[in-house]
Amino acid sequence: MDSDFLLIRRMKQGEETAFDLFVHKYYKEVLTYCGYHCPDKEYAEDITQETFVRFFTKLSNYHFKGKTKNYLYTIAGNLCKDYFKKIKEIPVKESELSSKIESAKRPMEDVLNKLTIEWALKQLPDEIREVVILYYFQELKLTEIADILQISLPLVKYRLKQAKKQLEKLLRKEENYESGRTTYDL
Repeated sequence: MDSDFLLIRRMKQGEETAFDLFVHKYYKEVLTYCGYHCPDKEYAEDITQETFVRFFTKLSNYHFKGKTKNYLYTIAGNLCKDYFKKIKEIPVKESELSSKIESAKRPMEDVLNKLTIEWALKQLPDEIREVVILYYFQELKLTEIADILQISLPLVKYRLKQAKKQLEKLLRKEENYESGRTTYDL
């Protein structure tokens, strides 16, 4: 029997430890997912917590179908979209950004790579970016992505292929820019 099924049954019976186990099981994955959508760590944490609150609020109506993690990603994705409807762009103070970079224990090259990847992801259309995050960063299967986004499997494959092309083009342009060889596509 599936461990989620048992946890959900125990949660529906009001067992407190089951709630704790459930959150412990999925919190890190949902937080990582939200972190790719939100520019601020605190907002990502808030959205993650709200994801679980909404799941627990609707728990009595929830019917286990073996895809609990997908359902959590769907809730989190909708909350992230709502967040960006309210706030188009959060200004980041230069001092905050530099202090975050200085406090990081990674080499500067890792920081630059991460910033470049984040920049490239933000250049992608929303529907393509979502597929990339779920596939590469959340390591979900294509069928799971199709379920979460409620689209067909061929469409998921198409968007992933388009993302690879667009990211390759963007990153190649960025690499040429950094090396001083600016190329322009007119």
